[in-house]
Amino acid sequence: MFVPGREYRREDIHRLVGGQRQSGIVTPRGSRVVLLFSSPRGGNYGYGDGWSEDGRFYRYSGEGQHGDMTFTRGNRAILEHREKGRELHLFELVRPGVYRYVGQMEYAGYELCPGVPDRNNRPRTAIVFYLRPIAS
Repeated sequence: MFVPGREYRREDIHRLVGGQRQSGIVTPRGSRVVLLFSSPRGGNYGYGDGWSEDGRFYRYSGEGQHGDMTFTRGNRAILEHREKGRELHLFELVRPGVYRYVGQMEYAGYELCPGVPDRNNRPRTAIVFYLRPIAS
């Protein structure tokens, strides 16, 4: 479906599989995929996605811009992707509207991070998922 390292316009990704066009975690109806979009703009909301120091895991921040993050909606979709038979596909922002496909991932755990500022600069508990690449 997607080629690792290749760049895609986000609108073309949605044209192919559907789903919400604004969210970082996209769960297209009737599809067996969950799309994960990572952007440095997440730093504005206390998010800091990227590879772990040892390069084994991709740390992906859960969704929610204010208040404590919870295991609902997109966060729940990541947590339960195997049980629901859905694949996780990770993309990183290259430039506005264009994302590079990192590859298919799998959930490998999470961490609760207290004190992360929300969009209103109030401390909250954030969810950071650990994703492991699936060899193609």
